[in-house]
Amino acid sequence: MKVQLSILFLLFSFQFIQAQEQDSILVEESPLQIYEDTLSIYAYAMVNSANANNRFLAVRSFIPILTKALKEENSFDYPFERLRTVSIQYPQDSTFRIFTWQLYVDSSEYRYYGAIQMNTPDLQLIPLIDRSFTIQNVENEILPNDNWYGSLYYNIKDFDTPEGKKYLLFGYDSFENFERYEENGDRDRALAFAHSDFQNISKRKIIDVLTIKDKKAIFGAPVFVHFDERNRPFVKRNRVLLDYSAEASVSCNYDEFEEMVIFDHLMPMGAVIPGERPINMPDGTYEGYKLQNGQWLHIPKVFNTVVEEAPREQPVFDQEKKDLFGKTKDKN
Repeated sequence: MKVQLSILFLLFSFQFIQAQEQDSILVEESPLQIYEDTLSIYAYAMVNSANANNRFLAVRSFIPILTKALKEENSFDYPFERLRTVSIQYPQDSTFRIFTWQLYVDSSEYRYYGAIQMNTPDLQLIPLIDRSFTIQNVENEILPNDNWYGSLYYNIKDFDTPEGKKYLLFGYDSFENFERYEENGDRDRALAFAHSDFQNISKRKIIDVLTIKDKKAIFGAPVFVHFDERNRPFVKRNRVLLDYSAEASVSCNYDEFEEMVIFDHLMPMGAVIPGERPINMPDGTYEGYKLQNGQWLHIPKVFNTVVEEAPREQPVFDQEKKDLFGKTKDKN
């Protein structure tokens, strides 16, 4: 009862604040706008509420309301711009859009939720069920929508293959936490982590592959090709994971100018917890993947041009006629 009262108070508080910000002119809202009003409150609460029970209640309430909203006519074209904690990504062909969001469980864990809405007159919705904490061999698994490696997607890139069109999904995951160790039966690592000063040692960037066929979503495909020292293909991955320190900033995205995927190269550093595995950090260089015949070929070093001095259009100094800031000196 206390939890219900708390969430009701939260709802009324947000509605009051929003009412204060609106213009005095009353405008009749569409059904989708009304749904968005409620969804925006729950979306904020499931990440930002100080009470864990309220966060769980918010995410449980969010899902059925979103489903009802998407049943409205022309819902695919409605942007839901006020759902600022929910990522909504569209591929270039606009055949679907994908919603992903995270539930803040506690300082060491997030859970992920998602759904794919097809661009059809009648609602076709594919729910995404996060089972990432049970998936062992992450880079090599082919996963259905009900065994999804959950993450918050921030970009989509479609590409053609001999089997048809597929989509690269770029995602983020707050990964390492002692609850996952406990769920997997690793009690020693769980206790070491729980008693450390580091609540979230590791995060992940993910490049996944989505295939939609016969109204089903499949994640992962053997399209990431790596080569040996003789430049022979020796391994294919179904998805790519970049596991790195929570204190680091790591980029991973498709670069339209270079026409390839570019991401930070990571190097193992010393372990934070004694007996733990090393933590990866970016070293200032970049790797990538280049599309060729439906496969993404690994490029170990993207920017490998070496010059003797920094590039510039013309010298800053010109026979001492310019000062330190490149300005022309007074000849007098």
